[in-house]
Amino acid sequence: MAVKHDTHEVAVALRVGIGTLVRRLRQVHPDGGLSMSETSALARLEREGPTTSSALAKLEQITPQSIGVTLAALESRGLIQRRADPSDGRRAVLSLTRAGRDLVLRRRDASTEVIARSLAGHFTNDEIEQLRAAAALIERLAHAL
Repeated sequence: MAVKHDTHEVAVALRVGIGTLVRRLRQVHPDGGLSMSETSALARLEREGPTTSSALAKLEQITPQSIGVTLAALESRGLIQRRADPSDGRRAVLSLTRAGRDLVLRRRDASTEVIARSLAGHFTNDEIEQLRAAAALIERLAHAL
């Protein structure tokens, strides 16, 4: 007989566990001084490439005003640049500068290394395989939100 899972209980456990993981990973980057929205915008630009501020606001699910504040901060730090949209000169296309790309990659590599060391030092091979399967499900859950 299949066991029915309490979705609320699982949701609480995931929220707590993922929240703790995110907070601990933020501690890996104390010198970056980036807000969560700045970090997210940089990562999105690195993954998906140049885009407009309105498209980025939609992708990040925030208001155009909020993304404007975030982008101004990133631009002032030299992490992104604006260029005229070749298809519509009235719009600007945002992209990472070399410094922005380097920062995203350094932060991503540091996070990956911390996680890899923790996995190697504290988990069995079977547990690592369970986490591999869970990672795909957590990503799927994130896209379903």
